[in-house]
Amino acid sequence: MAGAPIAGAHTLMITAFGVTHPGRVRPSNEDALHWDTRAGLFAVADGMGGHQAGEVASQLAIETLRSFLASTHGDRDLTWPYGFNPELSFNGNRLLTAVKLANRRIYQAGEEQQSYAGMGTTIVAAIVEGSQLTFCGVGDSRLYLLAASGFAQLTHDDSWVATVLAQEPGVDESTLTHHPMRHVLTNVVGARDETEVEIGECALRGGETLLLCSDGLHGTLDDLTIELILAGGGTVEEMSERLIVAALDRNANDNVTALLVHCEKDS
Repeated sequence: MAGAPIAGAHTLMITAFGVTHPGRVRPSNEDALHWDTRAGLFAVADGMGGHQAGEVASQLAIETLRSFLASTHGDRDLTWPYGFNPELSFNGNRLLTAVKLANRRIYQAGEEQQSYAGMGTTIVAAIVEGSQLTFCGVGDSRLYLLAASGFAQLTHDDSWVATVLAQEPGVDESTLTHHPMRHVLTNVVGARDETEVEIGECALRGGETLLLCSDGLHGTLDDLTIELILAGGGTVEEMSERLIVAALDRNANDNVTALLVHCEKDS
C-alpha cells in the first residue's frame, strides 16, 4: 500500500462527522474516534481487554496519534525513532511513527498495570492534506472510499478470516461465518512490543466520501448495504446517523462507530 506524493496537488474542502454507539448488547463502549478537519486527521479505534482496558487502549491510541501529528505538523526536522521510509511521503512517515508510538505507549501501560495487561486496540487513521490521502489500518477497523469510480475497501483486515481467504482464494467465505476463530485478530496496537503497520497513499480528485468504521459496523452491515447508504447522499451527519441506525436495526451486538469524511474541490 505504499505510494508517493502527487504532483499538482489541489486543495480540498473537507467536512466530517462521526457517531459511536455501544450497540444492542454491550453495556460499555470501547470504541473511540477523532476528527479534525483543520489538521486533516481522522481516526477510529476499537479497544479490547478486560476491566475497561479496551476503552483505555483505544483512547491512548487516539490521543497518541493526535498529539504526535499535531506536534510534528510541518516540522521536517524530526528525529524518527523507527527510521524514515523514503518510499513514503512525509505524512506517511508521520502516520507510521504515530501508530508505532501508540503501540509502545499502550504496551508499556499494560506492562506497568496488571489490570491493563494484554490490552490492545485496532486503529484506522487517515490524513488528508492538499489532494493527498495517507492512511493505515491495524486490526479490523476499516477505511472505505466512495468515489465516481466506485466503492472500495482501502485497508486490509488483520484477521484469521482474512488470512484464510488470502491463502485459499477459492474458499467459500460463508463457511467461515460460524468458525470459532472468525473473530481472532492477527495484529493489533499495543498487545505486543512491536506491531506491523502498512501505509497507503493515493490522490483525491474531489467528490469522494471516506468512511472509517469499527467492525461493529462492517460486521453487521455488508459492503453493498454500506455503499447504498453512502450513495444515498446527504450531509456527513445524516449519512453517519443512517449507518448507525441501520446497524442497530440489525441488532448490532458490538460497539458501532462510523466516521464520515467528505472531500470536495475548493472553489
